[in-house]
Amino acid sequence: MIIPVDDEWDKPLDEGVFDLQTHLLHGLIHCNGFGHLICINGIEGGSKNLCGREVMDLWDRICSNLHARQITVEDDSKKHSMDLRLLHGVAYGHPWFGRWGYRFCNGSFGVTQHKYEKALEILSLLELDKITHDFTTGSLFRDFKHIIHYYRDLSETKLITLRDLLRFMLALKSRVPFQRRSASVASTSISASCSKPVTKSFAKEKPVRCRKFSNVAASLNSRWPVRRLEHVADVVAHALKEKKVANKGFNCGMTRQEARDAARLQIGDTGLIDYVLKSMNNVVVGGLVIRRNVNRSTGILEFSIEEGRSDSQVHDTEQELEAVHKPVLPPAFSPGIDVYKDVDFVYRNVLTGYPVSQRIVLAAQTVLDTKHFVKEWPFKDEEDELLRFICRVVLNFRDSECDFSRWEFSHGEIIVLPLHSTFGDLKSEVENAMRDTYCVTESLVVTEIEGMEGIEDCEVLFGLVESGSEIRVKGFGSGSGSELKYESGVDNWTVRCRCGARDDDGERMVACDICEVWQHTRCCGIEDSDAVPPLFLCAGCCASLVPSVADSSLVFEEFGMESGSGLWEL
Repeated sequence: MIIPVDDEWDKPLDEGVFDLQTHLLHGLIHCNGFGHLICINGIEGGSKNLCGREVMDLWDRICSNLHARQITVEDDSKKHSMDLRLLHGVAYGHPWFGRWGYRFCNGSFGVTQHKYEKALEILSLLELDKITHDFTTGSLFRDFKHIIHYYRDLSETKLITLRDLLRFMLALKSRVPFQRRSASVASTSISASCSKPVTKSFAKEKPVRCRKFSNVAASLNSRWPVRRLEHVADVVAHALKEKKVANKGFNCGMTRQEARDAARLQIGDTGLIDYVLKSMNNVVVGGLVIRRNVNRSTGILEFSIEEGRSDSQVHDTEQELEAVHKPVLPPAFSPGIDVYKDVDFVYRNVLTGYPVSQRIVLAAQTVLDTKHFVKEWPFKDEEDELLRFICRVVLNFRDSECDFSRWEFSHGEIIVLPLHSTFGDLKSEVENAMRDTYCVTESLVVTEIEGMEGIEDCEVLFGLVESGSEIRVKGFGSGSGSELKYESGVDNWTVRCRCGARDDDGERMVACDICEVWQHTRCCGIEDSDAVPPLFLCAGCCASLVPSVADSSLVFEEFGMESGSGLWEL
């Protein structure tokens, strides 16, 4: 199943189309119900209309309607250059794909499910107060403290752990005003959101004209006296100033309703209050500049004040009333302007660059080393007039010269039969299913069913075998003519790496030229940017050749720590 990018709909298909990672969707489902999500892209990956979540919803419905049994995915998804399997793992306890039911399948570099879950627990339960303390001696202390203070002040619930903070920030960014951007560069990253926050450059803002409210009131020609309009403006300005002092300069804006409620404490005429509030934008009241802008975090219009402008600086002539008032530039780091930048700050400096704790760094690397996830649809026996069985085949390959010790049917095949089917029909259906699905069983002949020996082929299944049960059938066949016997390929090779890996996990590997055992290049100290040496000897072979200089560090200590360390203990 391929959905190409918008510009490739009319191009002819060729063999190279299966190797592209730029499709909006590329998925594969085998006839036995097992499949793979190969790539998925949204706005950041080249789509002009669909975000990654919408494409993923479509793929999930396709799999369900086609009765898929198991779908795997290799998660390399990114958002704004952040790995979503780490960001969403800490925030929600599962990767971005987890919202569709994808869970841990296997990890790279010897990562097990227990290690993966423990790493997520270590990161997600990290307390914000502890992070602030650990950042005390660093240059980012002030910035991180501002972020925590800002979002704690904005949240209606307590933000205690790193998971609390990230989950609130990711929920908040979905409510910020967005605009779609043109996607001209193809990317393999997954777009979990279909839009990007609108951010303004303060250095390029047009100057805003300010006027004294007394002059604005005089020009309104309203039914209320000017002095009453000015009194309402003074009350609103005083309420804004009090809130700014109480909140120490953070989250000091007031919505229209909040300003209205504050003014009503002293003024009973709500019509008068609404009339004044409608006119209060870019005006000077008692030396304070009152503005009405959209809060970038909530998307709601708010009144705010700026100090530092006295009445003597505002003149009454028409030209001077329209004098340019230069906006105040924000500090070098101001949280809340762009939620994505704040999330990125936490991601870069806490999740992937924690200053003092090697335990946190290793936990983050463990999560990043977990890329393979799987979703399973459990076998269900529907309430209809059909019989369903899971059939596992036990083959007799004595007539074959092939070594089938590596070959097995671990999941079994689902066989569906009419209610009146016989034992002979079951054998025939198993043969057809296995011949059509696997190269190694293209000549399968079923001889009997375990536990039902002696039953004639003409006997009816209904009443003798419960629908939905698992049965094992015996048979013989030959797959000697096929090179596609094993899931791991034709070659019989060995993986034994110091990280604990015992099978190919998709990461870069190198084989020893003496023992021919494969190991990860990273575990052998070879950087991904470095070429593999033309002659490579593993540590074990080096030690056997030169025992006197055997490296005592060859014994792998899990995650670089003592075996009794508390890395995986709370």
